Amino acid sequence: MDRIRLKNPKVHRYVGRIYVVSVFISGILALAVVFYIENFTKATAFLTLATLWLFTCWKGYRTAVKGHFNAHRIWMMRSFGITLVAVSARVLVPVLLITYYTFNGFMLPEGRDKMIEEVLNVNIWAGLVLNFVIVEWIILNKKNRVEKSAN
Repeated sequence: MDRIRLKNPKVHRYVGRIYVVSVFISGILALAVVFYIENFTKATAFLTLATLWLFTCWKGYRTAVKGHFNAHRIWMMRSFGITLVAVSARVLVPVLLITYYTFNGFMLPEGRDKMIEEVLNVNIWAGLVLNFVIVEWIILNKKNRVEKSAN
């Protein structure tokens, strides 16, 4: 959001505050939901996701308040990447289904329902790992571009 940040910093701060409040409300509610998930893998995934979401958003907010805007940008990129985990997890479901089917010799030994259950147990983890890798790759590429242009 460089264009908004540079042209209208008040809008950037206002949207940022809305984002931070939304993440904290959603993150705290996500922590509460963890206690109602019966599957250990899903519960652990949601606990990790909610904790990372709250932590990265908090770090992004605190770095902005302290005036460390480069660190703020990096932490908010991480936070937004975690915000999109649910989206990427859903996009990954067909890939995970095909992968499951392939690893089982193009057969469903325990049936379609078991395949779907197992895929849905790992899709949040897969989305979290995918988004983490993408965001960190973007951060490293930006750092490398800045270092190259400085030389």
